[in-house]
Amino acid sequence: MRIGEKEFAVKGHTYVMGILNVTPDSFSDGGQFNELDKALYHVEEMITDGMDIVDVGGESTRPGYTILPEEEEIHRVIPIVEGIKSRFDIPISLDTYKSKVAQAGVEAGVDMINDIWGLKYDPMLADVIAKSGLPCCLMHNRKEPDYHSYMEDVLEDLKETLVIADKAGIENDKIILDPGVGFGKTYENNLEIIDRLEMLHSLGYPLLLGCSRKSVIGLTLDLPASERVEGTLVTTVYAVQKGAMFVRVHDVKENVRAIKMAEAIRDGYRPGRQA
Repeated sequence: MRIGEKEFAVKGHTYVMGILNVTPDSFSDGGQFNELDKALYHVEEMITDGMDIVDVGGESTRPGYTILPEEEEIHRVIPIVEGIKSRFDIPISLDTYKSKVAQAGVEAGVDMINDIWGLKYDPMLADVIAKSGLPCCLMHNRKEPDYHSYMEDVLEDLKETLVIADKAGIENDKIILDPGVGFGKTYENNLEIIDRLEMLHSLGYPLLLGCSRKSVIGLTLDLPASERVEGTLVTTVYAVQKGAMFVRVHDVKENVRAIKMAEAIRDGYRPGRQA
């Protein structure tokens, strides 16, 4: 899959999407990178640490978040996108579920759209993505965690997303699916979908897993967001084992190392081989 100027293998390796929240109120790093110089410095840090693509978001989607007006979101993200484009050779994903923000991002040169509502919030977003020709990551989400048969319902919800994408003309080979850990799910739902991530391969699309510092880790380990690196690394190893194409993380260096080790164990063993 081509994202920006880079080719990504859809199988065999798990890539790292680094999180850049240019918000004052994100649950983990709100207010840290919402100024241009700080944001660009952090992008440089993540590139040095091994990031493959950066995901820029201008609206916090923490539990209980307030929907941000489109113009304010555009005001936050576009200068950052333009700054990254002018300074670094790194693909840029724009984390938005709003068509006007996505269109502004397309015009500013983003390389991918990451939609937490799987094309179900803004009916115009699918058309914007289709006309842009850009790849997209489409996430599973629900307003309430009300399921009859959980994993089967998730698969059916994602099939609905894929129907919307197809009708709009989004090409199949430009779609990544995200199970949506932390969105429209209970604590137990989140654990289950990480453990059973391989079920989503039945849909035939590459997968992205985003668990970094999320509440499922905090609740399990009884730790604040700033102390959830180790828990995140466990989910990243699961992503490797389950064949995910991407993990979306805050702590790039640690996750790059975890992926390298997990892939070496998975792929590098040969009978009789000695260290």
